[in-house]
Amino acid sequence: MKEGYIATNKITLSSEKIVEKIQSLVLTKLNKNLSDCTAVEVHNAIATAVVDELCSLNWPRSEQAHEKSKEVLYLSAEFLIGRAVFNNLVCLGIYDQVKALLAQKGFAIEKLEEVEDAALGSGGLGRLAACFLDSAATLKLPFKGYGIYYKFGLFKQAIENGFQVEYADDWTRFGDCWSVTREELNVLVEFKDETVMAVAHDIPIIGFKNGHICTLRLWEARAVNNFNLNLFNKGDFDGAFKSHLRAQSISSVIYPADETEQGKILRLKQQYFFCSASVQDVLKSYRKNFGPNFDKFAEHKFFQINDTHPTLAIVELIRLLCEQEGLQFKQAFEIAKNSFAYTNHTVMAEALEKWSLSLLEKVVPKLVPYISQLQKELELELRAKQFSAEVLADVSIVQGDIVNMANLAVYCSKTTNGVAQIHTEILKNRVLKNWFSIFPQRFQNKTNGITQRRWLLLANERLAKFITKLLNSNEWTTHLTHLKKLEQFSQKVEVLTELAKIKQENHFELASYLNRTRGLKIDPNTIFDVQVKRLHEYKRQFLNILAILHLYFKIEEGSLTNFHPTTFIFGAKAAPSYERAKNIIKLINSVAELIKNSERARKLINVVFVENYNVSCAEKLVAAANVSEQISTAGTEASGTSNMKFMLNGAVTLGTFDGANVEIVQEAGAQNNYIFGNTVEQIEQLKSTYNPKKIYENDYEIKRVLDALDGSLFGTDGELYFKELKNSILEGASWHKPDQYFLLADFHSFIEAKLKVAHDFGSTLEFSKKCLFNIANAGKFSSDRTVSEYAKDIWQTEQVRF
Repeated sequence: MKEGYIATNKITLSSEKIVEKIQSLVLTKLNKNLSDCTAVEVHNAIATAVVDELCSLNWPRSEQAHEKSKEVLYLSAEFLIGRAVFNNLVCLGIYDQVKALLAQKGFAIEKLEEVEDAALGSGGLGRLAACFLDSAATLKLPFKGYGIYYKFGLFKQAIENGFQVEYADDWTRFGDCWSVTREELNVLVEFKDETVMAVAHDIPIIGFKNGHICTLRLWEARAVNNFNLNLFNKGDFDGAFKSHLRAQSISSVIYPADETEQGKILRLKQQYFFCSASVQDVLKSYRKNFGPNFDKFAEHKFFQINDTHPTLAIVELIRLLCEQEGLQFKQAFEIAKNSFAYTNHTVMAEALEKWSLSLLEKVVPKLVPYISQLQKELELELRAKQFSAEVLADVSIVQGDIVNMANLAVYCSKTTNGVAQIHTEILKNRVLKNWFSIFPQRFQNKTNGITQRRWLLLANERLAKFITKLLNSNEWTTHLTHLKKLEQFSQKVEVLTELAKIKQENHFELASYLNRTRGLKIDPNTIFDVQVKRLHEYKRQFLNILAILHLYFKIEEGSLTNFHPTTFIFGAKAAPSYERAKNIIKLINSVAELIKNSERARKLINVVFVENYNVSCAEKLVAAANVSEQISTAGTEASGTSNMKFMLNGAVTLGTFDGANVEIVQEAGAQNNYIFGNTVEQIEQLKSTYNPKKIYENDYEIKRVLDALDGSLFGTDGELYFKELKNSILEGASWHKPDQYFLLADFHSFIEAKLKVAHDFGSTLEFSKKCLFNIANAGKFSSDRTVSEYAKDIWQTEQVRF
């Protein structure tokens, strides 16, 4: 891609001018001095000051340049940006100056940590989208994100009596000063039973010190007529607001529960809403810049769909090209095939979305004829190529009453990519095997990445400064592969000692933070072993806590004495309706309490569950962690990105050969990480003969741990909540086989890995060397590299100049 910007492109935001504007805002709007303001008040003043300046400088110029280039439209149901203020000041290059100037005015910038995250995502999918935005802006690409402006974030999690309890996350209750409402971009979205207004909220995504801004455009659903005065005057007060409430529900909560028919309808409406609004917006932009001839649409607009949630955008584009622009179906279909690419993020069958035709008829019947036509096109194409009926049945878009969204996405896209080498191979050889036989040239791998600006420069200031000092350069902030030069220091005692000291200082900072914000007490002089991610059975938090329970028994019986004291830190949210996941959270907290009450065990192990784990908390955790738990069953995790964040900050990976763990080990070396468990191939071989009950009956240690779940150790909780967890391993359920994620098969290997970590940690310099090699070889895992590969191999777009 072409390099650089012209010199006049730079944003020249003066930190003095920003602070003056902040001071003026709080004085005129709040009648306060900065020193008297709350964290939220100062945060909102900073956001208002920065956004106002951006709107008069490079943001509109960037947007105009994007629209006249080959613009990438990134469609995602999640954008987990987190707290923006520190990141934006860093990217503008004025963080240190603003911090100092605010301190002179009597306000400590660290207070802004009290401001909550925007939790517009549930985990890795949304965090990846946020990293892609950051990298695209830093690489000066014509890139725009499209999603939903959720009224409430995922949810706030509290732990009460060991259980997860959910509370609504009204993240805009104090305002949202980082976004600009663009009423002139409003569009109508029509459902069978109502028409709603999609209102655009634009958030600036600031490139790192380069004067370039990308846009995240999020759509809010509003009623066309918010209030019915006639009904109100007749006393029907609820009815007067009914249309407002119905419309508002569409953009109210991320992933509404879909166990009921109404829940399914709401989720389908949500997906179509943001797909339709986004496609309409893109078509409007194309017409404005290139006229009404759509022959060259794919040369100027390209959609990347992040998982299957935005797949209806393909059908909507075809429909609008036919019904509004007068194209024939085949023309519109050809345009769509060349304008979309699909990223698959899962091999889990339940996550590959399917919608019933009958539900589509209820909600968006106008799409159904186009879906049926796409099925006919697929059948004609495969029959012409002489593929078998079995292959056609597997890849069909319409399967009886079911529309398979993954099949629709693969068939109607230019490319399909996985997000780690092993994941892409699983797609080609198993999950999408028949598709790969039909269109082998369409399949690519694009291993995920993270932005080093957020996850090292901002999250770990001590380490970032040390790296810059060692390398005598901060080029790693935009070229992460420069970290490879750190290997030259692997024999330098003073460097390894300083690295261990930085990690220890981060221990103290995390311990203070968790005590201050969550009331948790942890010993900074222990190993910090961390597993933080969405709570799901395949991620095997259950295996982790069973292993810790095993260590508890070994300590109690006196057979585990040479073990370095360890704090096991968990952070995870379970979906509100996922009862088994919520019971695992309860078990983690019950084991924590058990250990806390044991005079012998608490000297060696401690378990803490960090409630309401979010992006800002993650920034503290990755900086302090010694051990990164990445223990999903081999062949189930598409990639993972927390593994990359921990690696970049000098934690060793304790994990399976799954997802990007494989590539982490390839880069940093098996000797510098702790890999355990069965491989993908071994799991496949095990499946036909696997008998967890036999293992349980013949293995005393496994039997002891599982029997404790519904025994006297946990009292009535065992019978009420943990017996079902035990049964899931030994008996299975109507919807899955016993021990479907092979916990018992990997149990002893996992224990051995944990014990080896505890043993090796005692050799401080040798363990520090492992950490150094992980940092030095994290260069591949920058989202800058990932996005550059997408731009070159899939999007075929280049940096903008203006």
